[in-house]
Amino acid sequence: MIKNGIDCIGKYDKVLRGKRLGLITSISGVDQKLCSTIEILAGKYELRALFAPEHGVRGNVGAGDVVDSYTDPYTGIPVFSLYRKDSKRLTEEMLELVDAVVYDIQDLGVRYFTFISTMYYAMQACEGCQKEMIIMDRLNPLGGKAEGNLIKPEYESFIGAYPLCMRYGLTIGELAEMIYEEQQYHFPLTVIPIEGWNREMLFPETGNIWVMPSLGMPRFETALLYPGTCLFEGTNLSEGRGTAAPFELIGAPYVDGYRFAKHMNERKLPGVLFSPAYFVPSTSKYEKEECQGVHIHITDINAFCPAKTGLTLLYAFRSCYPEHFRFLEPFREGGRRSIELLFGNNKIIDSNISLEELLESFERDSELFCRRKEKYHRY
Repeated sequence: MIKNGIDCIGKYDKVLRGKRLGLITSISGVDQKLCSTIEILAGKYELRALFAPEHGVRGNVGAGDVVDSYTDPYTGIPVFSLYRKDSKRLTEEMLELVDAVVYDIQDLGVRYFTFISTMYYAMQACEGCQKEMIIMDRLNPLGGKAEGNLIKPEYESFIGAYPLCMRYGLTIGELAEMIYEEQQYHFPLTVIPIEGWNREMLFPETGNIWVMPSLGMPRFETALLYPGTCLFEGTNLSEGRGTAAPFELIGAPYVDGYRFAKHMNERKLPGVLFSPAYFVPSTSKYEKEECQGVHIHITDINAFCPAKTGLTLLYAFRSCYPEHFRFLEPFREGGRRSIELLFGNNKIIDSNISLEELLESFERDSELFCRRKEKYHRY
């Protein structure tokens, strides 16, 4: 098994000892024995505050739901929300309670996964108050490969807060060091490193236990699909929420699953096959409605290209069902569509831009990003 940062804190005791600590974590913040980072730090050090990202520090809050501030019933430690209705940031009052902010959440290595936005916002707050930040590094389950496009600055949001590729191929510690140098920060930053991991590894090769970072990520295969199929959150197709296979089942009441699966298999995309899917979501889009579509099966985790597959699938739905397929409207008047924020620009909604043109932009952007990120590789 690979040792994540929390498994190695014995070697970095002096980094944590004698300080009032605040911890940003969630249900995936555990060691090799699945002991919570909350309990580990509370038992060894002076843990003064818990800071709750999306889903909460215990993982008990639904996707997109507001997280409350309260007292943790198991430790008695106050919990301060970083997923409030009016803000997703640390305040000066919160930071006055601590000497250092510790971050320990399992990331996916995907731009849209909001935990890295929480980390970035926390870094901004620590810079503003010159507070120390300690990152418990964790392996990237999708390895070191980068894929997809780079987000344009004018499309940055909480679901894409920093100019990264859709699949960005860095650990959270490496990403923090990239942000730190590129933004020219000066607050004290320490990364407690991983032991035994290299960036050629995908999660099944690590021997580690998969702990769902959110209920929408039940398996490694879900995470590997996510850089591509998360785009369907911005469409009127169900991305499988409310089923046993979120981001693996894609469909809608207007789709013919049998014909569409056959159509996709004729594309012969690498490392993936499609079967007809028939499902009734219990929540989210098309709640309690019968849907048809495809179940995506990864046949070769190394050959599979999630961003390319997801975009190709989206274009196929749009081509096969032009009278029904739609991108969702903005949440508020004058705002951007969610597909634009997910995709990082507005080219995906332009019917005059071909799939091939967008895939070419994926290649260009990922090559540029690979050169940019290489200097931050620790492993």
